[in-house]
Formats: sequence, structure tokens, C-alpha cells
Amino acid sequence: MDHPKWMAENIADSARVIAGLQAQLPTIEAIGAAITQALLTGHKLLTAGNGGSAAEAMHLAQELTGRYSRSDRRALPALCLAADPTALTCIANDWDFNTVFARQVDAFAAPGDVLAVFSSSGNSENLIRACQQMRSRGGKTIGLLGKGGGRNLAVCDLAVVVNSSRTAPVQEAHQVILHLILDFVERHCT
Repeated sequence: MDHPKWMAENIADSARVIAGLQAQLPTIEAIGAAITQALLTGHKLLTAGNGGSAAEAMHLAQELTGRYSRSDRRALPALCLAADPTALTCIANDWDFNTVFARQVDAFAAPGDVLAVFSSSGNSENLIRACQQMRSRGGKTIGLLGKGGGRNLAVCDLAVVVNSSRTAPVQEAHQVILHLILDFVERHCT
């Protein structure tokens, strides 16, 4: 049976994008180390994203609070700012959608905490504002970005910019990166 050519092309493109992460392993390792250092010193990880990127942000936070592959480690403090629809709709209704994450950073972040944002475009205003707020609170900002990094790149202390202009391979690469981060954290946290 012949399959549509575009399917094979999409698979090849995704494989190329993910293989390209090899060149960014030093940055991915630095991100894993920054998150681990924060968690080992009593700080927490906040995560955020929109749409599919919100699902990735939730995945990272949930695996740290629960477990990734090790059941013998303690629960780690991680909170996804996209996970509470009552907070999102309250803040969006009372202010605007561009404020939904920054307001929560203001409520939950402390100096030394880390904010990890997922954005396939790098241009989500609510994530940019959240990073700015996190910096003003004395925290570190991490970006898992795509499409050149967009405006979000300038407000991230550490960032991996996936080399693709298509959303699907960016999000697929972000999934690989978040699993590498989780593995790094679990190798260093007991």
C-alpha cells in the first residue's frame, strides 16, 4: 500500500529536527542542572505554555511531583501555571489573557525559583510577561522555544531553540527535551 508522500516527509523532518538536538546538549544539560540545583536547595519549578505547549508544561511538572522513572525519590515541588482553569479564567476576566501567567508568578514565585516556559513560536505575550515577572522576583527563566526563539528568547536565562519553523516537530522535540531534563533531575535528586 502506498502512503501519502507528505507523511514520509513529515517523519523525516521530525527525525532531522530531533537529531539536531545533539548540538544543543550542553544547553539542555545546563537547564537540567539549573532545575536540579533549584530543587535541591528548597526552591520550586513553575512551568507554563499555551495549547499543546501547556500540555508539555503540565507533563514536566507532573512527572516531578509524581515520578518519571524512579519511585524511590521524594516528590519535587513543581507547579504548572496552565493547569488551573479557575485561575486562568479569573485572571483573564479581571485583567486580560496576557496576564494569566505573570499574575501567578507574582503569587507563587520566590527568589531562587525557576520558571520553564514552552512556546513553539516564542512570541506568546503571556509567557514573555511571565518571564519578566519571574526575573523581577529574583528567579531564573528557562525557555523551550521554536521558530527562532521569537521575543521570548530575550527574557530567558537559558533556552533551547528547536530548529524548525513547523509547530509539530518543535513540540515533538520539546517532548524529547523535557524527558532529558526529567532524567537529569532524577539522576541527581534522591
